[in-house]
Amino acid sequence: MSPPPILAALGPKPLLGYTDSRLERAAELRIDRAAQERMTADARAAAYVVGGELIVLRKGEPNQPLFTLDEARALGADEEIVFLGHLDGAPRYGRGMPQAAAEALKTRDDLLVTDLRSIAVQGLVAPEHLPPIAETKAILHWHQRHRFCSNCGQATDAVDAGWKRLCPACKAEHFPRTDPVVIMLIVDGEQCLLGRSPRFIPGMWSCLAGFIEPGESIEDAVRRETREEAGILCGRIKYYQSQPWPFPSSLMIGTHAEAKSRDIVIDTTELEAARWFTKEEIVAMLTRTHRDGLTTPPPMAIAHHIIRAWVEDEVRFT
Repeated sequence: MSPPPILAALGPKPLLGYTDSRLERAAELRIDRAAQERMTADARAAAYVVGGELIVLRKGEPNQPLFTLDEARALGADEEIVFLGHLDGAPRYGRGMPQAAAEALKTRDDLLVTDLRSIAVQGLVAPEHLPPIAETKAILHWHQRHRFCSNCGQATDAVDAGWKRLCPACKAEHFPRTDPVVIMLIVDGEQCLLGRSPRFIPGMWSCLAGFIEPGESIEDAVRRETREEAGILCGRIKYYQSQPWPFPSSLMIGTHAEAKSRDIVIDTTELEAARWFTKEEIVAMLTRTHRDGLTTPPPMAIAHHIIRAWVEDEVRFT
């Protein structure tokens, strides 16, 4: 059955960025020193190289984000090494370097040094590389900002193949963190609510979002954030999908929420505008054909998928 005319222009569903990783994380090998020694000596071992917000790629068709461990060290990636897992039996690692060192590599003709958002939006690497690059960026960011013990202030050591930091003084163990964020599309019949942050590019509108607070459920966070940011009361909440978001280390928890009120009162510290949109408008925004040049986030972002799922009548609150 062909889609209704309003939906025909959307085409096939795009991939959601940073998801569907092919890596087997093999967490049991993180504490096995003998296994780690064997894997780092494996000729198939390769690493993703990250310097702060920058990813180092070898130019090509397509660009290649993997380097041998020796190549990674030669580039200057001599900070933490993190075991990411196996891909078809081959060990995969993340290697870190200072952002300034990565910036310096931009002068090399054989390398492309750019940020992860650009890589994802522009399709600069094969999609299978996005999840492990995101994994690398997130955990290396944690290492960069947790070099000292929050309990006693002493310098900590990276252990367990980069998945823990241990304080040699007080023996406190520190583990990587992931910050949960709710991101929600508020719907009322044939209309949905979108907002604009001052940080957005001109013309782009998106779902509301906010961090989950301690002791708060996903549903309560959706209702609280929507009330705080737009003054809208919500009823039923339906989970949609999640997305790791390595900027720096969040997990976006996508939902649809049933509106129980209509009057918008925005929090101007969070949003510059919010309003209701019809499905016809949203289709035009998704396809970049809106008469006023309005758009939604790109397909690599979960907001795009949450919005499209509603347009395609996938959302049911029963």
